[in-house]
Amino acid sequence: MTSTTAHLGAESTPLSTTSARALSELERLALLADTTAQLISNNDVDEALRRVVGLVLPRLADWAVIDLITENNDVSRYLVIHADVSGLTVREDLQGPMPPVSDESPMPLSRALRGVASTLAGPQTYQGSPDSGIAVEQHKLFRATGIKTAAIAPIRGPREVLGAVTLGRSEKTEPFTLDDLALLEDIARRIGLALENARHYQRQRQVAETMQRYLLPHLPRLPGVAMAARYLSAPDASYVGGDWYDAFALPGGDTALVVGDVVGHDLDAAAGMAQLRNMLRAFAWSQDQPTHRIVQHLDEAMTQITDVRMATVILARLAADPTGGWQLRWSSAGHPPPLLVGRDGLTRYLFEGNGLLLGIASHRPRSEACVSLPAGSTLVFYTDGLIESRRQPLDAGMENLRRHAASLAHRDLDAFADQLLQRARPRDNDDDVALLALRLPAVDESQDV
Repeated sequence: MTSTTAHLGAESTPLSTTSARALSELERLALLADTTAQLISNNDVDEALRRVVGLVLPRLADWAVIDLITENNDVSRYLVIHADVSGLTVREDLQGPMPPVSDESPMPLSRALRGVASTLAGPQTYQGSPDSGIAVEQHKLFRATGIKTAAIAPIRGPREVLGAVTLGRSEKTEPFTLDDLALLEDIARRIGLALENARHYQRQRQVAETMQRYLLPHLPRLPGVAMAARYLSAPDASYVGGDWYDAFALPGGDTALVVGDVVGHDLDAAAGMAQLRNMLRAFAWSQDQPTHRIVQHLDEAMTQITDVRMATVILARLAADPTGGWQLRWSSAGHPPPLLVGRDGLTRYLFEGNGLLLGIASHRPRSEACVSLPAGSTLVFYTDGLIESRRQPLDAGMENLRRHAASLAHRDLDAFADQLLQRARPRDNDDDVALLALRLPAVDESQDV
């Protein structure tokens, strides 16, 4: 027998102190309240279902079986758990794919999976000639578990049937009653709401992730210059946000580098980000102007033709000079400063060229800064999710980023970007992060940061 012992937390009561039995009305209400609390407070459906089973077993049954219908209409025996004197044991050998639901079978599980009715059943229910593959699997279940009395109820969401839940009791306990079946129906309804919400969340997440992938650009090829970009989504239901990076060639041969952040981290922020990114691309491509002029045009246009209220952005222009070196010109609208990291680990933040964030409606002029970049140096653009923390000031986050970047200066650029995200991002961060890093060719060995 293949099995896995499950530790489902304090919600489950040891069988030695509480065995499957009829519950009082107060106990039923408490069980329903606890079930609702577990399903609401846990975003992980698998964990939530296990915790609900931990509430039901062993106080209401010795066995719990959850069969789910997938979005492709396949049936899976998702969870089989047994309560005994050692605790709760997951019977993985009894889990797995199931035959399709019969449209005509009058057998209890088939009816529950069609959402028709809840039913009391026992081994004798499945003793006859099976009318479907589902009936064959149920016969195997009763034989393998020794269940003598069972209650089976459909798991319904607001719009569809999502599966069925079966509770089973052994020969030593009282048989299920209609009152037990009504309680199981209430539990199954709560499970159905949680499952349908979870599926909606997964569909939204897939759409959001696909949208984010298409919004983030491919990096251009620039001879001698390595580029790497990373995006980490916010750990919430949207999985997308207003952070973005961009890099593209300009008509005169320079390369535009952009990092920005629209306030918020949801689909609205992602849509606003797409608007700003496309507008900035159009302005930078069509207008051969200094970066601060382009940022000013973006600020003026943003308030008139987008729904974005506030945003930060850095627009930079990377150019090769006649001597073989590189120059960076940039303008910042309230964005965290780029970090310049030398081959020798010396670092400095580029605080120059800073101005107010977009959307403030200020008449203060914006400025552009310029710096010659040392050969072999690494330039890091990032959003505030890489440095902000609820537990420490912003200066501490910037110092943390600086130290880690310095320690990684010898790594190749992809490893540099991966490790910098892993090491520098605060543990309590709840925002998305965009990072754009580039490394210049090591031509002139004499220059330092």
